[in-house]
Amino acid sequence: MTQKLENINVTAFDAMPTPAEVHGRLPLSEKAARTVSHERNLLRKVLDRKDHRLFVVVGPCSIHDPVAGLDYARRLKKLADEVGDTLQIIMRVYFEKPRTTVGWKGYINDPFMDDSFQVNIGMEKAREFLLQVNELGLPAGTEALDPYGPQYYGDLITWTAIGARTTESQTHREMSSGLSTPVGFKNATSGDLTVATNAVLSASRPHSFLGLNNDGRVAIVRTAGNAYGHVVLRGGDGKPNYDTVSVAVAEQAMVKAKLPANLVVDCSHANSSKKPELQPLVMADVVNQIRNGNKSLLGVMIESNIEAGNQPIPADLSQLKYGCSVTDGCVDWETTEKMIRDAAVLLRDVLPERLG
Repeated sequence: MTQKLENINVTAFDAMPTPAEVHGRLPLSEKAARTVSHERNLLRKVLDRKDHRLFVVVGPCSIHDPVAGLDYARRLKKLADEVGDTLQIIMRVYFEKPRTTVGWKGYINDPFMDDSFQVNIGMEKAREFLLQVNELGLPAGTEALDPYGPQYYGDLITWTAIGARTTESQTHREMSSGLSTPVGFKNATSGDLTVATNAVLSASRPHSFLGLNNDGRVAIVRTAGNAYGHVVLRGGDGKPNYDTVSVAVAEQAMVKAKLPANLVVDCSHANSSKKPELQPLVMADVVNQIRNGNKSLLGVMIESNIEAGNQPIPADLSQLKYGCSVTDGCVDWETTEKMIRDAAVLLRDVLPERLG
């Protein structure tokens, strides 16, 4: 009667360093702390309609090469300074990739891209990269996929996304209620908005749930609720939802749920039919809607890298093309500059009027 009943399909439990240990090895610098605090406050003002600017989450679909990632960050910082009177630029820094079946799960899960899955190393490398980005004076946004991740690097994040596959998850709604950043919930992959509005509503309320404290102990996490949840329109079921009719429907859904009609448009995914070269058209449409009087569109997301498109992960990693995505396709740097500069020019005199 001693047959094994637990962990039948588990092959190992490899110890992870605690969040406190990782923080101790890679402490928050004064400059990075100033960046996070300042940019979070600015973003809250945008969502409260006390800052007229549009916020733009732009960057690689995922980080796989920190050298190219920092190259991109330095370029983006210069552009952010140029358009800062009109646009709040937040670098997209994604380390985790949700998978429907299989595939590379991201820099934290497999930092060496060789199926060695050295998550302990990946977590520290991710925190180190975020430190470097914030020390440039550039804020970072990421997707919270693993509920324990924010304990390791949440102090370096300005904006958080909950992806289309996890917006309906109770775990992610509870986690979001305790996050220190504004949180964007994407509509479902089917295009359904209800899961996103329900998620915003749920995350705005207090919760108690099992989580991880800084010492690596399982704890009962008790939250106060997050007042800065909002909906991200990313299209669904092969169809876009950034057009004026879809935006109006989303506004009505938010009002019906007694939530602020704060919307963000993801220029990628189904909104661009998974064709990265169409992202500028989506961005232009959003800009045009704002110029025509829309007041609910407060942000956009763009998948962008140094080089356009994407590439498969080769067996010989030395063959990887520098600055090119290994996940979703991206627009290149030149296109990114044009998208952002054009938006800044067209919105510079319009956005302040939205606060009137």
